[in-house]
Amino acid sequence: MRLELSARPPFSLHQVIHSHGWPQLAPFLWDRASGELRRVERLATGRVVELRFDPTPEGVAVEVDTPLAPVEQAELEAKVDWMLGLGQDFSAFYAATRHEPKLAQAEALARGRVLRSATLFEDVLKTIATTNTTWGGTIRMIDALVRLYGEPLPADPARRAFPTPERLAAVDTDSLRAEVKLGYRAPYVQGLAQAVASGALDLEALKTGDLPTAELRQRLLAIKGVGGYAAAHLLVILGRYDYVPVDSWARSLVAKEWHDGRPVRETEVNAAFEGWGEWRGLAYWCWDWAI
Repeated sequence: MRLELSARPPFSLHQVIHSHGWPQLAPFLWDRASGELRRVERLATGRVVELRFDPTPEGVAVEVDTPLAPVEQAELEAKVDWMLGLGQDFSAFYAATRHEPKLAQAEALARGRVLRSATLFEDVLKTIATTNTTWGGTIRMIDALVRLYGEPLPADPARRAFPTPERLAAVDTDSLRAEVKLGYRAPYVQGLAQAVASGALDLEALKTGDLPTAELRQRLLAIKGVGGYAAAHLLVILGRYDYVPVDSWARSLVAKEWHDGRPVRETEVNAAFEGWGEWRGLAYWCWDWAI
């Protein structure tokens, strides 16, 4: 089955795929040679399907490995819209960047959209898995989480969807430490899964709510395991760009760009983008770094 969805121009599937490292994390599968992005997705009906993304002149086409009922098609279209940010409007950002050589190509390249997971629950867990570890460690943790607790794709049981909150809520922290190698993150992952599964925490409501960014940030910081960097990263995913996600990589980039490689602190990273106001996080994300 083929679904075609339009996007607010300018749009580039290539730029979305290359916006950050999410295509390398299961249940996404990115073929570096062909550039094809695939994903295994569990639908609300319980069916597990594979998606293949291809660019079209108007936006994106999604090939699904099985026919869908109308309710499943509607759900999938909404998820793809969210994951690729098809309706996002960056015209104000592009207008603000035209005077800056390091961002002058942002509109021509259709930069700005950041690849998201289908749910904020998945994005929060993946973001927690990026903290205090190497990128290779993040890949291994998420791969194990999906492999052990995700529901299998019927056509290829080795590939699985991202685990549901209900499934992870039932896994004890010792198993998460021993089998997924989550370390200190294990109780955070279990606690978040239990809160979402029980309805005590409605993460999906944060995707469409109109909370001021500062208040939204506080909601994210209230999640155990989410600190300043993780909250800023999740705000970018949510389309709020008031904060720069400062980690060791950000400090390294800023050090090379403006400080001759001298080590810098978080305050210096923030100062470098202070003038961008509500766009500071996106200006950082789209900057043409000298690396």
